[in-house]
Amino acid sequence: MSKTNYRSKEITEGVARAPHRSLLYAMGYLPEDLEKPLVAVVNSHNEIVPGHFHLNEIVQSVKLGISASGGTPIEFPCIGICDGISMNHSGMKYPLSSRELIADSIEVMAMAHKFDALVLVGNCDKTVPGMLMAAARLNIPAIYISGGPMLTGKHNGKVIDLVHGAFEAVGAYAEGKIAEEELVEIEENSCPTCGSCSGMFTANTMNCLAEALGMALPGNGTIPAPYGKRRQLAKKAGMKIVELVKNNIRPRDILTLKAFKNAVAVDMAIGGSSNTTLHLLAIAAEAKVELNLEHFDLISRKVPNIAKLSPSGMHSIEDLNEAGGISAILKVLAEGDLISTDTITVTGKTLGENIKDTKILNSSVIRPLDNPYYSEGGIAILNGNLAPDGAVIKQSGVEPEMFHHRGPARVFDSEEEAFEAIIKREIKAGDVVVIRYEGPKGCPGMREMLSPTAAIIGMGLQKSVALITDGRFSGGTRGPCIGHVSPEASEGGPIAILENGDMIQIDLPSRVLKVELSEEEINSRLANWTQPPCKAEEGTYLYRYSKLVTSASTGAVLKK
Repeated sequence: MSKTNYRSKEITEGVARAPHRSLLYAMGYLPEDLEKPLVAVVNSHNEIVPGHFHLNEIVQSVKLGISASGGTPIEFPCIGICDGISMNHSGMKYPLSSRELIADSIEVMAMAHKFDALVLVGNCDKTVPGMLMAAARLNIPAIYISGGPMLTGKHNGKVIDLVHGAFEAVGAYAEGKIAEEELVEIEENSCPTCGSCSGMFTANTMNCLAEALGMALPGNGTIPAPYGKRRQLAKKAGMKIVELVKNNIRPRDILTLKAFKNAVAVDMAIGGSSNTTLHLLAIAAEAKVELNLEHFDLISRKVPNIAKLSPSGMHSIEDLNEAGGISAILKVLAEGDLISTDTITVTGKTLGENIKDTKILNSSVIRPLDNPYYSEGGIAILNGNLAPDGAVIKQSGVEPEMFHHRGPARVFDSEEEAFEAIIKREIKAGDVVVIRYEGPKGCPGMREMLSPTAAIIGMGLQKSVALITDGRFSGGTRGPCIGHVSPEASEGGPIAILENGDMIQIDLPSRVLKVELSEEEINSRLANWTQPPCKAEEGTYLYRYSKLVTSASTGAVLKK
């Protein structure tokens, strides 16, 4: 490939670019380096997120791969938030909104410095979609590599993780089921290594779906962070990006509607996080692909749930990795004609070619299609007079007793109010906890509700209490928890006019979420409803975000 086809020639070639080259030489780059493709290595390393703490090691392997294949690696940083640390306080307003900052900042750096390609090194919840959104928007050769999942913890001979350990232990302690000494033991052992939190939570789900989309190499979602194979994969990613530049394979060549449907199918098969509806819709919007919630529900009705991992089951990401990983999931789905195998991937090969020789190594972790955990996919989209534009539930994490539920609303206008009531044992069997004004605009930022849901589980109420919100849930949430209710309360959605005692019906098989109020009563209450003022202070990022963000039903993307 001639240098004239590189974007970077705009800053490296010609007499007028002598000052530009001089600046690059100041950092030690050689004239020979500038003749090669300039590959940005976007590093989301920091010292506050366990999934990102070790990424400098991953980046070094990426750079070695780029250099070995004839490219010039150039690193720049990227922000990343730990959803776990920001959980259950005002800090949780920021993770989802950070997704847009991540995409924007990568665009700014890549366009200003005319990079030829991107290797995106991330791991945790909003970093993955933010990076993939940037790749789709810029449409220059790009590959994503995660830092990998952390290993599971152990407590009293049992496998634990952040959710099955520390978060649910809070509810168990409040209920008097465990002593403070055991709570301390659990918190000290739930997260034993760096990496994205063990379990099919949002980070690991998105890292797995990056494989299904074709934007990451096989193994990206499941090879544990501490393994040497994770460094090998990073080196291969560095090598592959140079090949993608030479062959001019770009993200929008990969991110087709077929690829997104493949990702949704894998999501259903593994019982992934409900947050994927937000993130896949947002990435698709950047790739100019028409994906919507209807695609999720149609695919959910066809693709069975064949892997049941934490938090919905007790299998871990390590178990899935040893059973064959996402390639094995794709293999099962391909044999059932449930995915498209002709989509191109960052390997330069089709998805079908990537998985051709894959074997399923443990059929108890990855079940065959004729013996699934559940006949439908892990996520369901609900509609009804309470959610005219849709709501999302991870049905793979719901107890059979709660597939149908009818109960009185217990209404709260913030997560804090609801959590306090739960911990004080004010919620009774049969109740439907409603948490509103937590949507993308109303929060603003659409907080996750892991603390309330984990407390409900820890108190043993998952078979009798449901929770609905216009906010969202952590990938670590399980139980009858319905999120993304749209339109949200701040937009005048019906959830805004619910009152304590209103009877709510949940029917998962029929995909129904409704309140037992007449249309006339709903309209009468809405006529008397007043939109509350924005909760964010003027001049802040969250204030600007609240003015631009759209509905969860469209991915909570910003207005164009």
